[in-house]
Amino acid sequence: MNLQDRVVLNPDVLAGKPVIRGTRLAVEFIVDLPGQGWTEPQVLENYPGIAHEDILACLQYASQQLKSERVYPAQSSP
Repeated sequence: MNLQDRVVLNPDVLAGKPVIRGTRLAVEFIVDLPGQGWTEPQVLENYPGIAHEDILACLQYASQQLKSERVYPAQSSP
């Protein structure tokens, strides 16, 4: 799956946050729904403009962002 086919960043839509193409649904919002207990069928029923592949693209995008995140240990004070 090509993420650019599903997830876009446009400075004119939601201040440039990544969204599902053709919607104003942020990747962050879609990824958060299962964390709140929503099932995929519930997401698709409540947001009929998106497809299973859009949800997968959101998860893949989030995964890539987390993999590229760099964490630096805090310096301990003497």
